[in-house]
Amino acid sequence: MPEFQFQEMFPSGSDATPYRKLSSDHVGTTKFNGRDVLTVGPEALTLLTAQAFHDISHLLRPGHLAQLRTILDDPEASSNDKYVALELLKNANIAAGGVLPMCQDTGTAIVMGKKGQAVWTGGGDEAAIARGVYKTYTETNLRYSQVSPVSMFKEVQTGTNLPAQIDIYATDGDAYKFLFIAKGGGSANKSYLYQQTPAVLNEAALLKFVDTQIRTLGTAACPPYHLAIVVGGTSAEMNLKTVKLASTRYLDDLPGEGNDKGVAIRDRAMEQKVLALTRQMGIGAQFGGKYFCHDVRVIRLARHGASVPIGLGVSCSADRQALGKITRDGIFLEQLETNPAHYLPEVEPQQLSGEVVSVDLDKGMAHTLSVLTKFPVKTRVNLTGTLIVARDSAHAKLKERLDRGEGLPDYFKQFPVYYAGPAKTPQGMPSGSFGPTTAGRMDSYVDLFQASGGSLVMLAKGNRSKQVVDACKKHKGFYLGSIGGPAAILAKNCIRKVEVLEYPELGMEAIWRIAVENFPAFIVTDDKGNDFFSELKI
Repeated sequence: MPEFQFQEMFPSGSDATPYRKLSSDHVGTTKFNGRDVLTVGPEALTLLTAQAFHDISHLLRPGHLAQLRTILDDPEASSNDKYVALELLKNANIAAGGVLPMCQDTGTAIVMGKKGQAVWTGGGDEAAIARGVYKTYTETNLRYSQVSPVSMFKEVQTGTNLPAQIDIYATDGDAYKFLFIAKGGGSANKSYLYQQTPAVLNEAALLKFVDTQIRTLGTAACPPYHLAIVVGGTSAEMNLKTVKLASTRYLDDLPGEGNDKGVAIRDRAMEQKVLALTRQMGIGAQFGGKYFCHDVRVIRLARHGASVPIGLGVSCSADRQALGKITRDGIFLEQLETNPAHYLPEVEPQQLSGEVVSVDLDKGMAHTLSVLTKFPVKTRVNLTGTLIVARDSAHAKLKERLDRGEGLPDYFKQFPVYYAGPAKTPQGMPSGSFGPTTAGRMDSYVDLFQASGGSLVMLAKGNRSKQVVDACKKHKGFYLGSIGGPAAILAKNCIRKVEVLEYPELGMEAIWRIAVENFPAFIVTDDKGNDFFSELKI
């Protein structure tokens, strides 16, 4: 019989994270059974959580920003890669002001805590953490995205962005350590679990499988991505939990070689091979090119002999996470980049993109269509004039009108529809963060709406289904791809006026009218049946 030996599955190295001290308040020490115990008041948990979600909504890690700058400096990057990277850097610069969040989908609040056994809080940790989430989301310009079921088929907005996902683990030591994540719907929806067989456990088979599955990610979750792949796991949920942690680079210190005790390993050689695959796909940073992914993490876990779970997930261009800790020295939060401007090059946008076509939307839909029909897919356009903003709930309301035989409103026929929902508007500004949402959720409405004279020009992010391509060819419509990610820069530089047109009771899902100036987009699907993403077999 072998001797018992405990192996920590996810060993961590020394913590080289740069931290800033928030406070020494609400933290102390006491004695119990002859040893020091850290005492932490609930106010400390609330303070740390509130500041963490404020910071990650506006600030990014220096490493992420440096990767965006790398795209601009790479002679092999496409003009579209560089254009997206520049817009994301400019967006980061505006969001760093702490007023406009970097993305309009300010996410589900996720908190993982590791509580040392020599840490006393007196209980109520989850409530204190949730209060911190509540404080930041209700007191700043962040969006409420959480809906609560009151029955199987009826939901209501919680109005606070609660509930948060809070997981607290008991560990050794006298520190309370945290990972804070704001996870938007776009990237969360690109988390996948595949139950495979041992036949995939060789390099050629695994690379072929991964290549096939990565292509299905598309661009709806706003690349460039931090891609995470996990092979193995003691359960399906362990696999996907590891995917999420790997996508935040939380597991970067894992060893490169395993043992017979079940330690998790990080395969850096496989990471480079998968990264090379992503750079040959042609998808690029949303509109064609090399930079579909910034980097890749590949983690190998122990598994049940009958199971080979493989998990796939991403962290998107709104790469929002931060570490925190409470020790006897105080309350600390990871120092994110407060001055992203120094990652910006002295480059004019005209140098990064090809021909730019200006479109005056206020001349009406016939004029807009007559301009767009002259240019091929991937053409960059600048939109000036009126956009109608409508997303999921508004589309459902408009379909109800058609079902009643009432027709679509005239404004929906005269102006393009932008699939979006704003964050709250800061005082003295025309708009809150107002980036595009994922287009695919509205696909089922397109043929019906276009047949009724609406949705002839649509603006959103991500790839569309074949039914949308067919509808645009049939009804002579267009789908324009907005840059997914730079919600703050759109609010500051492009949106001049915002007003609610209908359904104010829907909150951010109401129908809005916005006035825009030089709003950037690309022609993705045209009126002739051409589609940028179809060429990439997405």
